[in-house]
Amino acid sequence: MLLVFQPLRAMASNFMPLQRPWKAWRTWENYPTADAVACMLCVAEEEQLTANTSRIQGTVMATPTPESTSSGEGEPRNCVVCGDRATGYHFHALTCEGCKGFFRRTISKSTGLTCPFAGSCEISKARRRHCPACRLQKCLDAGMRKDMILSAEALALRRAKQDQRRAKQAALQLSKKQKEIVQTLLEAHTRHLGTMFDQFVQFRPPAHLFIHHQHSTATAPVLPLLTHFADINTFILEQVIKFTKELPLFRSLPMEDQIFLLKGAAIEMGQIALNTTFCLQTQNFFCGPLRYTLEDGAHVSPTVGFQRDFLELFFRFHGTLRQLQLQEPEYVLMAAMALFSPDRPGVTQKEEIDQLQEEMALTLDRYIRGQQPRPRNQFRYAKLLGLLVELRSIHSTYWHQIQHIHGFLAMMPLLQEICS
Repeated sequence: MLLVFQPLRAMASNFMPLQRPWKAWRTWENYPTADAVACMLCVAEEEQLTANTSRIQGTVMATPTPESTSSGEGEPRNCVVCGDRATGYHFHALTCEGCKGFFRRTISKSTGLTCPFAGSCEISKARRRHCPACRLQKCLDAGMRKDMILSAEALALRRAKQDQRRAKQAALQLSKKQKEIVQTLLEAHTRHLGTMFDQFVQFRPPAHLFIHHQHSTATAPVLPLLTHFADINTFILEQVIKFTKELPLFRSLPMEDQIFLLKGAAIEMGQIALNTTFCLQTQNFFCGPLRYTLEDGAHVSPTVGFQRDFLELFFRFHGTLRQLQLQEPEYVLMAAMALFSPDRPGVTQKEEIDQLQEEMALTLDRYIRGQQPRPRNQFRYAKLLGLLVELRSIHSTYWHQIQHIHGFLAMMPLLQEICS
């Protein structure tokens, strides 16, 4: 196997990027050679691409307590006791932090207070410290309730629970390094994978694939469907390779390991991205103005198409994954886990790749646990791991299927190399 890649590395230094547009690929002879994977991985960076993507920011949700409840209004409001800026409802009244603390301390001391001026003192922000008795009475008149004051033991317990809650919430937030990983994946996904399915319409699709096509009694042309499928499969693989080229962690690996990882994961990563186009209601894939059905896969060739058993397994996998309603960060992290698989045949830096996969897995797990609790999030991470295993089985079966479709593999030398 290693002998195969000696000429690949030799060719890589002299490789020039193909300038032909996708539409110009009319026959399989115009497709990239079987050395395309190694060549594309050795291409120098042509230009710096920039994309504005919003960064993930953590938010901390405040939990209302018996002593303090938010007023729920955006504009500033004044304390009903002294007129200072209010911070919320404390002990059933809208007050500032100073009057909240004063009321708690005074009631807890249980000492009698008297006013030397017959209870006629003015209580304002500047004079609220002059007469504790009048200030306390104004607190009671404003509606502050003694029964809402917690004991010292209850207050300490509540603060301990708050600290635990904050610590737990901090543990669920992505670290700075994890945020950078997600950001890098999202930017590369946006440039190369996010919109690639809208471009399928450029690859000579048969008329019956268009969503608004008026169906007729005539049989849909099958030969153009075969060439169209060959075109879009090659296009997906090219975009996946471009996606991996923008990942610094992937580029840091030896060239041989990059090739072997791509050989093992390219098809799986393409299927993960394709899942975003799957419609649960119709069980179809909607790619721009095109719609792909199970029947299209069964009749991809005039002689034989994909077996129905495989297609049912294929569509059931996409339905199960789509039901989880993944967010874009979850899709890209799942693809990264498939990419950094240390058990791919031929890889040499197994420990380093295993660490990279573990880092992706921990980031995905923490991202999932950091989301708002929802019924569909239960066992979400475990379900994704199970689907990754199932995807490997589908990958293997897919390779055996396309070998029996006459003329299909000859149109896709890049796929032939990927699956070799």
